[in-house]
Parts: sequence; C-alpha cells; structure tokens
Amino acid sequence: MHLDALPGSARTGDGPMDLNAVRDVSRAISAAHLFIYLVPETAEEAAELGVADRGPAYLAFRSAAMGAVPWQVTLAAFYNFSPRAVRAMAGVWDAAPPDRWQAARFRAAGRAMRRVGVQLTDDHLAEARSLIDPVVAGADYAGKVLAAANASVALPPDPLVALWQQITVAREWRGDAHLVVLADNGLGPCDCLVLHTATGGLPAALTRATRRWDDAEWGAATARLVARGWLDSHGMVTDAGTAARERIEVETDEHCAALWAPIGNAGARRLASLIAPISDAFTAAGTFQAVRGQSDLT
Repeated sequence: MHLDALPGSARTGDGPMDLNAVRDVSRAISAAHLFIYLVPETAEEAAELGVADRGPAYLAFRSAAMGAVPWQVTLAAFYNFSPRAVRAMAGVWDAAPPDRWQAARFRAAGRAMRRVGVQLTDDHLAEARSLIDPVVAGADYAGKVLAAANASVALPPDPLVALWQQITVAREWRGDAHLVVLADNGLGPCDCLVLHTATGGLPAALTRATRRWDDAEWGAATARLVARGWLDSHGMVTDAGTAARERIEVETDEHCAALWAPIGNAGARRLASLIAPISDAFTAAGTFQAVRGQSDLT
C-alpha cells in the first residue's frame, strides 16, 4: 500500500494519532537503527580513520552530522553521558573531519546490512521512502538538535543506506523529544540511566561502562530516586518507579504524535512493517545479544 493509496485521514493527519501506533513505529525505528552501534563494520571504519577506541569512535560517528563541534556540544546533545565520557572524543576531528566520519558511517551501515542479508525489495524500499520522507520533510525541528543535524545530511546514493539515514532522523527526533520529557520529570543525566537500568532497559554494567558515571555519581543518583520512592532501599525499582518510567514513555509518545501525523496511523504501522526486516536480519545474526532492550538511551 503506497502513500497515495492510504485513507485521507492517514495521509493528511486529519485524524488523531493512536499512541499505540506511535509506540509501534518508534520501536521499529529504534530497532532498525540500533545495529550501527554493535556491528564490527563500524569499528573497522573507525580504525581506518585512525581511531581504535570504541568510545570516542561512537561519539564521533553519532555527532558527525553536527559538524566539528566541541565535545561540550556533543555532551549537551547526548544528555545521559558523563562529561568524562564525552571529553574522551577530543581529537577525533583531527583524525578525520566530520564529513569523512559521516561517509564512513554510511559505509559501515551498508556493509553490515548486506553482510546479514537484509531483504528489502526495490518496491518495499520505495514504499518505505514514500512514507518516511514526508515525515522527515514535515517535522518540526525546534529543539531537536540531533534530528535536525541528521536531516541536513545529504542522502547517500545507496537506496538501502538512504532509507537507514531517514530512519536515523526519526530515531534521533524521538530521542531529542525524550530528553525534554526527562528534564520535565526532573530526571538528570545519571538519574535517568539508574532508573532505566533498574527497570530492565539496559544492563547496568554496559551502561556504566559506556556512560562512565563513577560510583559516587551513580550512588547519588540512586539516592535521589530512593527519596522519590521510585527505587527501594536496595536500589530495586518500586511500583511507583515502574509507573513513572511508563508515564515518561507515554509523554514521549505524545510528543511524537505530531511527527507521524503526516502519514497517520495506517502509514505509521505500514512503515513499521516495511522496515522490520532490518532488525530481523541482525537479530538472526546475533548482533543484539550484547544488549537487552532497544531504547532512546542508546
């Protein structure tokens, strides 16, 4: 079903967005994007640029769309990383300018998707683009720094990688919106990670290794969540904490309803179905075994 075949309310956003449809397409978008942080092709491309350390390479690849900004700008855009984690990227733009990092990211994405055998026909690629392109073109980028930066990147000629880049824009748009919700709920950069790991979103060891909050900072964030009644005295999530986490996700969905309005509920669900083969192929290849959950905090 192509965009021009969708009901008018789905095409124009006349009808209200169903938050279940928003959640479904958001999960599909996140799942289709996630592999880039885990595949060996990404590390190989970074090594070719002269950066072997995975942490700085991650930061360079993900922030390259913003240009050669100081590490402090990347810290502000990424929110949940500690300053010491992001400070480690100093010098990556000396190794290679952002446009080379972006080109290398595209190469890694294309190589990885073809290695695991992502199966999308030409018709499905075209249909997926007919749905996601108006979403990207019609999005309000006010306050959406990473999404806006990625939307400004010229799409590569490879149709599969071009679709993945449009998926990246939508993924970062939700992430940018999520940070606003976290701040509105009084969850600082370390606090949100402690709550997220307590609710099973990501393994604590992986989160702490990549975000690099020290024991004192992690302990202080845990104490703040205990004081709010979201964790118990043993650091385990309470019913109130679980409810708070879900409320934050719902509020993020509410922010994202406007993003998907150009294609409506039917279009959002169809897009989720069309791009599912990307995450399916990486799941079958065992790519996601190192992490549990796919979230805006990656």
